[in-house]
Amino acid sequence: MNPKYSIVIPFYNERQSLTELYQRLVKAVEPLGPFEMIFVDDGSTDGSFEVVRQLFTQDQRVRALQLRKNFGKSAGLAVGFKAAGGEIVATIDADLQDEPAEIQKLVMALDHHDLVTGWKEHRHDPWTKTFPSWVFNSVLARTLFGVKLHDLNSGLKVMRREVADSLDLYGEHHRFIPILASLNGFRVSEVPVVHHQRKYGQSKYGWNRFFRGAFDLLTIAFLARFQHRPLHLFGGIGAVFTIAGLAVLVYLSVLRFQGQTIGNRPLLTFGVLGVLTGLQFVFTGLLAELITSRSTERHYSTRTELDHDREHNR
Repeated sequence: MNPKYSIVIPFYNERQSLTELYQRLVKAVEPLGPFEMIFVDDGSTDGSFEVVRQLFTQDQRVRALQLRKNFGKSAGLAVGFKAAGGEIVATIDADLQDEPAEIQKLVMALDHHDLVTGWKEHRHDPWTKTFPSWVFNSVLARTLFGVKLHDLNSGLKVMRREVADSLDLYGEHHRFIPILASLNGFRVSEVPVVHHQRKYGQSKYGWNRFFRGAFDLLTIAFLARFQHRPLHLFGGIGAVFTIAGLAVLVYLSVLRFQGQTIGNRPLLTFGVLGVLTGLQFVFTGLLAELITSRSTERHYSTRTELDHDREHNR
């Protein structure tokens, strides 16, 4: 029987928590219907995969994937999404801070949305994690994208299969899954969920990931605006340089007609350089448009497919 729900669990050195997480997931998800649990080992070195291997031998609903080294959470989720076979895909962290029983609440909210993320309203984390999250959630995400969520980076999410298929995750992009889904036209929402203190081990996140996340957010902002229209960026920059260069050359031309010498003026060099630089930017934009039109296969998601429904009912 094909599963209806796929639970993707990326983990890195969480040996102590995996068995308990498995037991709680089975109890929480079993009433919903057929499901599978996809454990993705992100290069653990503490024997975590051996625990998952044992669970795999005991329960056919368990699937075990192992990355060759620690590539990061985005890679783990991407591999898990690709392997998922369910109509509904859920994610949960392996550190037991997320409550598996809350998955049912998120599934119910999915009736009117395409992705529902958990909002850790009462969060049990040190300020070194909560402050960067506040910056990303309240400042950058809302300002740059208008995505009004309290918790972008919650490990607990439930989404429709087409949302998972649309995500291109790498770097620190797992932090911005709701933004990526929203940019793809999907309806995004959040539900308050229970958040526990960490029971085993310690957090894998530090301040270095704050800066990496900030750069990835800028990358997403850039791609969201210019991925399919690069000429709008390069052409705009080129126009500024070209207009400035032409203005300088016109000014110097007027001086030349008045009998002044302009050949030894540095301003002449800046004018010519401005025009040439501007034209280079414009031609770069045109080349980028050509590459984009030839190499990019655009996918536009639809909420209803009446023709498909008509064929199905015949």
